[in-house]
Amino acid sequence: MADVYIKVDHLNRLNGSLKQIIVEFEDAEERTDDLQDLIARPDGRNSLYKRTHEFEGGWNDRRKQLLEKLSNIQAAVESTCTGWQEFDLELSRDLSLRESDADNLPVR
Repeated sequence: MADVYIKVDHLNRLNGSLKQIIVEFEDAEERTDDLQDLIARPDGRNSLYKRTHEFEGGWNDRRKQLLEKLSNIQAAVESTCTGWQEFDLELSRDLSLRESDADNLPVR
């Protein structure tokens, strides 16, 4: 299997984008309710209102499923990113020279 290289910065941006998408999904129901209120019943007919209500009912269930999956993906991306950053920080601490170590280095 080939190696895959992904920059941590790209993971951070992906995490931020996923969080924005999740907020949009969470706020979508309220915006749809506002749209239905704006549509109301033009000319005393409610067929368009009914259609938007039916659509929202079906979309609402699907949106909840997508939101759950997106939340799981976002959590995995965030966890991966955090893990790599912690690993990198720990590794840099282990590799850094302490003042007392500098005295023991060979001199040319």
